[in-house]
Amino acid sequence: METKINIVALSGSSRKKSSTQKALNSLKKFMPNGVEYEIYNGIEKLPHFNRDLDSDKPPVEVQVYRESLSRADGVIICTPEYIKGVPGVLKNALEWLVSSAELYSKPVAVITEFM
Repeated sequence: METKINIVALSGSSRKKSSTQKALNSLKKFMPNGVEYEIYNGIEKLPHFNRDLDSDKPPVEVQVYRESLSRADGVIICTPEYIKGVPGVLKNALEWLVSSAELYSKPVAVITEFM
């Protein structure tokens, strides 16, 4: 039985036709056999992080996001540099992962695009 590796990719831009989205789409062509590659395209739907909402039943969008990353064996984040940092939408997405630990002990690759 062949073991599949599951990679989830996140774009740090909420624009559907951003260069980071294009880069993640092109990476799919280079994935070897046995690798499932999914681009999570919902970070703009995540509510603003609020510790009060981060309970046993967080918002549905957060549950879907966390479940996607829970299934991942590795994560690729492709993000533009924005005012010498990361875009707010990506920072917000990462904040939703702090208490739930989906990224702990998983390999994460970061591709940064400098503007």
